[in-house]
Amino acid sequence: MEKVLKAFYKSSIITSLILLTLGILLIFESEATILSISYIIGGCLIAAGLTAIINFFRTKIKDSFTELNIVYGIVTSIAGILIIKNPHVIGSFIPIVIGVGIIINSAMKLQYAFELKNLHNHMWKATMIISIISTLCGIILLFNPFAGAVILTKIIGGFIIAYALLDIFSTYTIKKNVVEIKNAIENDVMEAEVVDEKTTKKKR
Repeated sequence: MEKVLKAFYKSSIITSLILLTLGILLIFESEATILSISYIIGGCLIAAGLTAIINFFRTKIKDSFTELNIVYGIVTSIAGILIIKNPHVIGSFIPIVIGVGIIINSAMKLQYAFELKNLHNHMWKATMIISIISTLCGIILLFNPFAGAVILTKIIGGFIIAYALLDIFSTYTIKKNVVEIKNAIENDVMEAEVVDEKTTKKKR
């Protein structure tokens, strides 16, 4: 369990730092950042499509599965070309993808806040408030009420930076109490097993 929590802490910090960098780039280099993301995604799709097409022609025995390769390859390659030719289209999807990710991550942090509360740790309130604020940032990005605004990209960048900073603080708080949280989770599991065992004995 401790390894899982440590892995969660590490991945959360890395994700927050990546988002922090992305937010800064969206504020100061909006156009270049969106173009770069679009070209990378488009290039990856074209590469995946061409690989599928090559695999189709390399395969000697054709069946329904290999035939899907050629269809997948053509569709993916065309999608990649369209994204590269219209790079600004990706800009409209960035808030949705990041918004969903933030909401999922914040929900996990909220769970840890409840664990801290059960342990009577005074940091549970701060962790919960940060999780709620982060969730609101995710919802705002997801529904994107700023559509059509001239400074849309910069606003998105600001929300991403705010979330990243809050998430780093929240993750640091959880890390400081990782042992307590681990013990609480293990105790809950043991209590559940004891109750289940008693229930089974009564039925017998």
